[in-house]
Amino acid sequence: MSPATDNKTEERDDVELLERAAAASKSLRVAIAAKVVGQGNVVDAMLVALLARGHALLVGVPGLAKTLLVSSLAEALDLSFGRVQFTPDLLPADITGTDVLQEEEDDKGNLRRRVRFLSGPIFHNLVLADEINRTPPKTQAALLQAMQERRVTVGTTTHKLPDPFQVFATRNPIEQEGTYPLPEAQLDRFLLEIHVEYPSEDEEREIARRTTSAMVEEVPRVLNVDDVRALQSLVPRIPVTDEAVKLAVSLGRATRPDPAPSARTAKAVLEYVRFGAGPRGSQALVLAAKARAALRGEAAADVDDVLAMLVPVLRHRLVLSYRAEAEGVKDTDILAKVKERAISG
Repeated sequence: MSPATDNKTEERDDVELLERAAAASKSLRVAIAAKVVGQGNVVDAMLVALLARGHALLVGVPGLAKTLLVSSLAEALDLSFGRVQFTPDLLPADITGTDVLQEEEDDKGNLRRRVRFLSGPIFHNLVLADEINRTPPKTQAALLQAMQERRVTVGTTTHKLPDPFQVFATRNPIEQEGTYPLPEAQLDRFLLEIHVEYPSEDEEREIARRTTSAMVEEVPRVLNVDDVRALQSLVPRIPVTDEAVKLAVSLGRATRPDPAPSARTAKAVLEYVRFGAGPRGSQALVLAAKARAALRGEAAADVDDVLAMLVPVLRHRLVLSYRAEAEGVKDTDILAKVKERAISG
């Protein structure tokens, strides 16, 4: 078979995968809606993270169905699911696993000791890190290597995690009592930070009806593990326009308070941002834009996809100053200024 024929076959396969991605996106929304009322924007962002093989951080006050959203997504996928309830006394070994010394009897009846690794709940395809900021930074850091390298080192041995492996963490707002701040290095490992808002009045009525009735809705299976891997492998092959890449890089760089700012640097960045997004932010913008395009069945990612993913991709990568906190300036306010300057400039 000639290279030209191979390329045509790959293009035809990718077209079919794009159609499957768009269909799966609709089916997953319907499946999750069987358990969760509303939160459509949150579900869309979670699906972007899923296809992009990225980790997602869901932020909101208790009681907004953050945990239910993640568990419902897991039910709709044929993926192994692990849950870690983060508490102040949780240890790193409770997440990654630990080496234990065991005695075993050989064929001759002699007892021999050997070290055996007992894997922790992180050894699953989809891991729910529930209330991740309820535990001290030392334990939070146990996820760093896993999220970046998709492997963990215990003792002197490195263990590979399943494929796919993704962390969906829930976080209560930092102003809630009994919480710890997440280190910037760990925040940067999350592809998206998704804020879960209060439901509308009509949605809250429906929630009250569903959760107080005897009817228990089941979440139907939509994809299996092979489907997920195939769709995830498609995303890097999605083309992206030069304008979209240029915009993604410009947006990431525009969040940095350069000591020698250019005319395109927003005043809000200079006044309220201590540290902006690094290169991983620009990479995440392009990748999330590609995943969003795939979920819509689009053959290429464009400027609109980049702009749509701006806030969830970059908001947690900004380190705001004390002045911003004192004056009530939010990350979304700054990103709105950055977006406005990028579009006009």
